[in-house]
Amino acid sequence: MKVLHVVSSMNPKYGGVSQAVKSIIRATATFGIHNEIVCLDSHDSPHLIDSDIVIHALNDGKGPWRYNNRLGSWLNANLSYFDVVIMHALWQYPGYAVRKALKSLGSASSGALLPRLFVMPHGMLDPYFQHAPGRKLKALRNQIYWKLIESKLINECEAILFTCQEELSLAAKTFQPYHPKSTAVVGMVVEPPPFYLDRMKDAFENACRGLNNAPYLLFLSRIDEKKGVDLLINAYLNVLKSTEEDGERSALAGLLPKLVIAGPGQDTPFGRKMLAFVEANRELHQMILFPGMLAGDAKWGAFYGADAFILPSHQENFGIAVVEALACGKPVLISDQVNIWREIDEAGGCYVSGDTLEGSEKLLEFWMRSSYKQRKAMGRNALYAYKHYFSMNPTAIKILDTLTRHSSPVVKPQLQNRI
Repeated sequence: MKVLHVVSSMNPKYGGVSQAVKSIIRATATFGIHNEIVCLDSHDSPHLIDSDIVIHALNDGKGPWRYNNRLGSWLNANLSYFDVVIMHALWQYPGYAVRKALKSLGSASSGALLPRLFVMPHGMLDPYFQHAPGRKLKALRNQIYWKLIESKLINECEAILFTCQEELSLAAKTFQPYHPKSTAVVGMVVEPPPFYLDRMKDAFENACRGLNNAPYLLFLSRIDEKKGVDLLINAYLNVLKSTEEDGERSALAGLLPKLVIAGPGQDTPFGRKMLAFVEANRELHQMILFPGMLAGDAKWGAFYGADAFILPSHQENFGIAVVEALACGKPVLISDQVNIWREIDEAGGCYVSGDTLEGSEKLLEFWMRSSYKQRKAMGRNALYAYKHYFSMNPTAIKILDTLTRHSSPVVKPQLQNRI
């Protein structure tokens, strides 16, 4: 089976979609699937150099819609080579271009089989985006775009591929008309972490000055309001003060780990606001650290060295970093807006609370009050959750089963003049 993945960009700075695509490809390739990517990135982009995946980079798309006039002609020339096309994410030109190209090929063909189109929205049908404060104009734009364009893509494709049951359920509540032919929960592939090496600890400590071998909780995601970073910092300050002032809870003083907030976004208005808040509160100066975006050994050193992972997000379709923490055997402290919380909770690898200031305080206080025995058990359960729900082979099998059930078994001849 030949599968084409269409994605706006493979740049990791735009979020987890690019990592998800790469992980799906590596997992399904072990079952003999031939995968390729077409994206709207410059061919010499640093994130594409030395890739072990076939990537057709057609140069950057223009504007927020990511328009690129080369994409349509490339799709018209190459789609017939593939058995399956997976459109990753929504609301941008590539989705429009894929549907248009398939329609064009269908009109021009004389009974020839076309590739089957699947859509993986990666959380972009979540009602959060239509109701979140500060998104009124974007919500109106999406409503109009849905009526004119996106509903056709969703309702005409072979199936919508969801990462978890929660995402599937939420998607049906956001836009109308919503009548997909079929839906499937296929999960999400998260590759196993590399084995721990001492150099990982060294790389992280070099990136995160001021830690000084102290225990810490790790937040690793974009520094963005959607991720609940402001809630986390304010909750941390409140809990820190309470351990110093409240006689009843004074026994907890000294049990609050440092907080490492790692990820891109420090240079955004919101990111600068968060750094300024920490700078303005002397109690936080040595307790909250911002090492920036971590990658490679530094990233894995951060995971392996953490006491636990924390993410009080307002909306998280899957949370690749959450699962990476599980794969490292780390308990996760998350909000109930992280869509995979039920699976992790069932395994006993997390503590869950609301995406509020009080909820974030509960996450921190739970960890402070938990015993060594509890923490070790949660770590074991976290690793079990990863292996049972999110590891490569089980998820790859679900994806392949879904694609096979909805795709033609006929093998088309390879085209000789691909561009």
